[in-house]
Amino acid sequence: MLCSVIFFMSKVLKNQSEFHMSEQPKKQYSADSIQALEGMEHVRMRPSMYIGDVGTRGLHHLVYEVVDNSIDEALAGHCDKISVIINEDNSITTEDNGRGIPVDTHKKEGVSALEVVMTKIGAGGKFDKDSYKVSGGLHGVGVSCVNALSEHLKATVFRDGKIWEQEYERGKTLYPVKSVGASDKRGTVVTFRPDSTIFTQVREYNYDTLASRLRELAYLNKGITITLTDRRHKDEKGEFEGDTFYSEEGLTEFVKYLDGNREPLMKDVISFEGEKNGVPVEVAMVYNTSFAENLHSYVNNINTHEGGTHLTGFRRGLTHTLKKYSDNSGMTDKLKFDIAGDDFREGLTAIISVKVAEPQFEGQTKTKLGNREVSASVSQAVSEMLTNYLEEHPDDAKIIVQKVILAAQARHAAQKAREMVQRKTVMSIGGLPGKLSDCSEQDPAKCEVFLVEGDSAGGTAKQGRDRAFQAILPLRGKILNVEKAMQHKVFENEEIKNIFTALGVTIGTEEDSKALNLSKLRYHKIVIMCDADIDGSHIATLILTFFFRYMKELIENGHVYIATPPLYLVSKGKKKKYAWNDQERDEIVEEFGDNCKIQRYKGLGEMNAGQLWDTTMNPEFRTLRQVNIDNGTEADRIFSMLMGDEVPPRREFIEKNAIYANIDA
Repeated sequence: MLCSVIFFMSKVLKNQSEFHMSEQPKKQYSADSIQALEGMEHVRMRPSMYIGDVGTRGLHHLVYEVVDNSIDEALAGHCDKISVIINEDNSITTEDNGRGIPVDTHKKEGVSALEVVMTKIGAGGKFDKDSYKVSGGLHGVGVSCVNALSEHLKATVFRDGKIWEQEYERGKTLYPVKSVGASDKRGTVVTFRPDSTIFTQVREYNYDTLASRLRELAYLNKGITITLTDRRHKDEKGEFEGDTFYSEEGLTEFVKYLDGNREPLMKDVISFEGEKNGVPVEVAMVYNTSFAENLHSYVNNINTHEGGTHLTGFRRGLTHTLKKYSDNSGMTDKLKFDIAGDDFREGLTAIISVKVAEPQFEGQTKTKLGNREVSASVSQAVSEMLTNYLEEHPDDAKIIVQKVILAAQARHAAQKAREMVQRKTVMSIGGLPGKLSDCSEQDPAKCEVFLVEGDSAGGTAKQGRDRAFQAILPLRGKILNVEKAMQHKVFENEEIKNIFTALGVTIGTEEDSKALNLSKLRYHKIVIMCDADIDGSHIATLILTFFFRYMKELIENGHVYIATPPLYLVSKGKKKKYAWNDQERDEIVEEFGDNCKIQRYKGLGEMNAGQLWDTTMNPEFRTLRQVNIDNGTEADRIFSMLMGDEVPPRREFIEKNAIYANIDA
């Protein structure tokens, strides 16, 4: 995992079959044509509707859904310990010390409430506001959805002095709920093994991915102890690897963790926790010397990637309060232009978390909050928090205002550079970068562009490509590290201007500088193709940092990929095979026997056009890694660590991950 960005490995294969209407037997459309699927059957037939996809993200989402039930018990005040175990067979066991799922007979269904919860879509206590005031997850479809998508699931409930148990296969019960013993414990244990017929591409759980989410939940719900244990691996002492996540200060600690790789402008974290207009609001924020705005918002522990009314309220409260203070201080009297909202947020890291009894989310993915009343609640909370802090910390207040003034001045300088890029971007084909070798296809959905390291490799790629749908844009050396550059420097950089222009995207306005208009995107596949060495990995990380900070929408919409060129060519006589790592090389050498010839590709330019096409560019045989943001807060932290000014944490990361990560300090 690079920078908490999950690379989904996928073979891009040509469709080898066609559908001919004339060859299909005609069938009358009647009542028999209508399929009425039960809830669990529908989950199995259309799993992506419930968990997003059946790749890495969906696989890990199963764990989150079960853990969400335990978190809801904690929010209701009945649970303070949650355990997650990755078992040797890659199954998952979760346990909490909550009240335990009820096991008595459900009056309407005539079976145990545990069976109803596990096998009925839409069943659960979350709909009963006497049981749960707020809840996360998928509101009743969570654990039953996990059950439907599991080869086997076992639920054990400790309740009323007894141990209750029931098992299921692919969502169907194997036997009625039964008592299997006595115990003074209380809580629920769920062990499930994902269905390999559904999760065909990815079956292994990634420890770091689960750890990131559980760490996040611990910060968002202070006072809860969450443990993660990996029984697939043991450390030097022979103990299973694992972590314990616990936070006493909540979001204050979360901000310190996220901002640990940046230089702070102040010693203290500005924070607020309370209730406004019936809405529990928790906010923590701090300013640093960077030029990026890093806002992370949550509703009932759900990361709202697209923001919503709570984020709007935060921005309104921040801008109004700081502008009022700045004007009253007289520090902005000499400015010849107004300060914009973006200026108040440059170098700001903030987390906004609200608990809403009946959240209204826009879309099925729950990434944007729509409750109008929340905006005023958060705005009032932020205004109160900031007003008190600025009055009590005049030195910090002065530093913040000075930071805002510098941001405003830089913004005006960046505006000219942005307008220059904008003019170049909207020009006709004749205005494209001179080094771009474009493709002949006009449909963006069929087009792909390779961002290639260096002119030498770019020349080879131009010769080996399919000119019909593949474009090549060579990049000169290492592009600008945008993590340490002011915005106007970014837009003035020649290589970055070429990327903007070649892609055809337009840049947002001053008020929303991070918005990207993708309506004129010229290629739906943007492939980063760098050398398979440390320098190549560094350049790829620089490009990813640029995309993450300035073109995040490209990643979120699944347009960004990384090519995987081979490291070795092993040959003996007429036999030859490519190897992508040392282990594959050794296996091929063992297969071929003695006197093998091993060619180490130090760069893409060392391959001829045919070899590059065969291994890295041919859609029929290549392997592309699609870049996705699995956890935005963790990605933000890792990018700032890898590409920021602080050397010690970067060195520690490299020493810890040297075997797995090809990165340069």
